[in-house]
Amino acid sequence: MIIIVNSKTAVITGITGQDGSYLAEILLKKGYQVIGMSRRRSGGGDWRIRHLYETSGFVLEQGDVTDSGSLHRIISKYQPDEFYNLAAQSFVGLSWKEPVHTGVVTALGVTNCLEALYLIKQDCRFYQASSSEMFGKVREMPQNEETHFYPRSPYGVAKVYGYWITRNYRESYGMHASNGVLFNHESPRRGLEFVTRKITDAAARIYFAGGGTVALGNLDSRRDWGHAKDYMEAAWLMLQQDEPGDFVIATGKAHSIRDLLTVSFGHLGLNWQDHVRQDEKYMRPAEVDILLGDANKARVELGWEPMYNFESLIKEMVDEDVTRHRKLR
Repeated sequence: MIIIVNSKTAVITGITGQDGSYLAEILLKKGYQVIGMSRRRSGGGDWRIRHLYETSGFVLEQGDVTDSGSLHRIISKYQPDEFYNLAAQSFVGLSWKEPVHTGVVTALGVTNCLEALYLIKQDCRFYQASSSEMFGKVREMPQNEETHFYPRSPYGVAKVYGYWITRNYRESYGMHASNGVLFNHESPRRGLEFVTRKITDAAARIYFAGGGTVALGNLDSRRDWGHAKDYMEAAWLMLQQDEPGDFVIATGKAHSIRDLLTVSFGHLGLNWQDHVRQDEKYMRPAEVDILLGDANKARVELGWEPMYNFESLIKEMVDEDVTRHRKLR
């Protein structure tokens, strides 16, 4: 049995997701004991963290943010120093089809986490994964910590609830509870249902097939895209501060879907206009035209700077998809 001495313990909900897997790697390298919390699932949903199973200091526990009993059990057992809530129904498009489920997990799940910590381990520092989708129909450009929210999806609405309940527990009970208002962040570990990965995967598929198409929705929407590795480092930095707070994490540069297509297909010597068709079924009921973040507060107070730019991020994703498709041939 390996005993970790003088180490912090952190619980990460949503451990099997893109962000959870990167955050676990970051914390393990810093000497933490990491307790990953995940719902039981079938079909290989743990592929992002399988390499961690034999890592000293990593433990996977079955639990669900909608089940207060599992939260109480895990917090009581491990008495964590830090708690990162990354669990959510995180696909914006699905939130219109499953609005109640999205609200239960993405909104009320936050309250379950905070209440369990309040009752069992009030001195545990808490991080809530908030989202730029809360800004929705933006009220100003760029968006910062003072910008008013105007969510345009059930997902965005649920994230607004999670943001405010986190602030409420901080202000009511003095808990060290912080919101990371993360703008779009991607990586080779992003799910194929997300538009960034859908595009990089399509570019690799078409490259090997010698042709083909991909159907997309609005090509003019613009987002501030960064790398999940950079953004999870920011999440950790928030919980190292003497005082809790809310921080926008963004690159400060917006790019359109057309820009994403140009970099992805161009990286493989392809012209995206030969392979992309628009389909109404991929249009959102209420569109968010542009999200652009101002992360000056994070730069000044956290000392955070992104290591990746847009082009390096997208090319890394394309290269990973090329490697995967080559293995499938």
